Amino acid sequence: MSAEPWIPTDRLPAPLQTAMFVLEPLGPEHNEADHRAWTQSIDHIRATPGFAAQDWASDDWPVPMSSEQNLRDLVMHRREFDGGEAFAYSVLDGDVHTIIGCVYVDPDPTGAADAMVRCWVTAERASLDHELADAVRRWIIDAWPLTSVRFPGRWTDPAG
Repeated sequence: MSAEPWIPTDRLPAPLQTAMFVLEPLGPEHNEADHRAWTQSIDHIRATPGFAAQDWASDDWPVPMSSEQNLRDLVMHRREFDGGEAFAYSVLDGDVHTIIGCVYVDPDPTGAADAMVRCWVTAERASLDHELADAVRRWIIDAWPLTSVRFPGRWTDPAG
């Protein structure tokens, strides 16, 4: 963990909530539902803006992994979140609270902006892709302590 957090957790806004979905920090408690959600949607996620090879060439996720490997990944995401290093959120259905996607808010590795934001929904909920991306974009721009944001594959303006 770095000495100073990228964004101290006490400066984070409340997780996004809409009538269609709710965000909550991604963690080990989501392992079974998270693993099921993304493993059933690998091709769909790879075709989602921000996850295509041209949008994020250094990250080959999603790749098949066991539930145990996924759990280790979720522990890492929670550790990063708690340390203010990067922020991963589960996207839950607004009614039944099943996992239908994820949102990632990371320091921009290119240096073109303060943050890089990506999100996906399951193939089963593909119709929510644009609604989620638009809501996340508004939430990030309006509520996060950032001056510039990059949304690979979706919006080219680093300011959001």
